Amino acid sequence: MQSIDGIASFKGKDPSGAAISQSKEDRWLMDLLRAHADAVMVGRNTLVEEQASNRAGKRGPVFRIADPELQDLRRALGRGREINIIVSGEGGFDPSAYAVFDGERVDAVLLTTEKESRQLAALKTSHPQLRVVVAGKDKFVDLKFALSILRRDLGIRYLLCEGGPTLYGYMQRAGLIDEKFLTISPVEIGQIIPPEQEPGPGEVKEKDRLRPTTFNAPGFTRESAPWWTWLSCRKVGEHEFNRYRRRR
Repeated sequence: MQSIDGIASFKGKDPSGAAISQSKEDRWLMDLLRAHADAVMVGRNTLVEEQASNRAGKRGPVFRIADPELQDLRRALGRGREINIIVSGEGGFDPSAYAVFDGERVDAVLLTTEKESRQLAALKTSHPQLRVVVAGKDKFVDLKFALSILRRDLGIRYLLCEGGPTLYGYMQRAGLIDEKFLTISPVEIGQIIPPEQEPGPGEVKEKDRLRPTTFNAPGFTRESAPWWTWLSCRKVGEHEFNRYRRRR
């Protein structure tokens, strides 16, 4: 999801993609993709920011299918219980603060590094349902290695990356994105946060002055930039729904 000018978040008190989307069709499409995927992957910042905005309750969101018919579709496809994979490599992350790790509505996996997994060792007793997958030593998760573990140990073949922009950017840098679903919302936002906007929780007013684009990682040169084949486009109201497949 992005605005006309490529922005993925207002930041401040409205950091989630829903603030840009405001489309029930986009929400339905997300459920459709979740129905077909073995698991949903998101970065820790997406989880933290949506919790901080308090739109999903004090203990944050659970990324699951809401539409009953699409829940039935998932069962018919034999996809099994929904799985949320949260990627966190920076340390200082407490899974017990988030409902997604309770194991009540989805199976949750924390994808992390050796450094952070040592900090989480004490949680194994209080949260026996917490599954930790270690891929990487220091600050960054080794995404290629991580996906090979997820396929080998959890049988995950179809993985839906729901962002945010940093996780998506590094997944793209690693060449791990095969198809891209892009919803363009009819709003123009601007990248520089206006002075009248109040900072959100965790934002420093003098430091965090730029809103993220949909690709928030080191980019490409002209020679290495990936190109895409445009598969389809649909118009619903003023929204544009695109599907692309990466050229290999």
